[in-house]
Amino acid sequence: MPVYDYLCDACGPFTEMRPMAECDAPHDCPQCEVSAPRVILTAPHFACMPASQRKAHATNERSAHAPQTAGEYKARHGAHCGCCSGKAARLQTRSRSGAKSFPTARPWMISH
Repeated sequence: MPVYDYLCDACGPFTEMRPMAECDAPHDCPQCEVSAPRVILTAPHFACMPASQRKAHATNERSAHAPQTAGEYKARHGAHCGCCSGKAARLQTRSRSGAKSFPTARPWMISH
């Protein structure tokens, strides 16, 4: 059940857990028992969410109202960014003998 904020004129703000079907209905103040309207005082809490999921939510919210142009996206990542340049950026290492290896590629494949 979600938690909603209410504002009592005499006692101040309080929160209550209520069913979603009753989200817009006023609730009685726990101190003075006067009916108080629902208000939005705090943002939804994403503290328990993993950081990657919070970042995805924030990105979706920004893009819904002001999507970036391709130029803005590329400017943020740089000219030779692997995700923007169209070419896959591959990490390549060489041993003393000159043999190439690609640590990010498929490890079960043998390089030539």
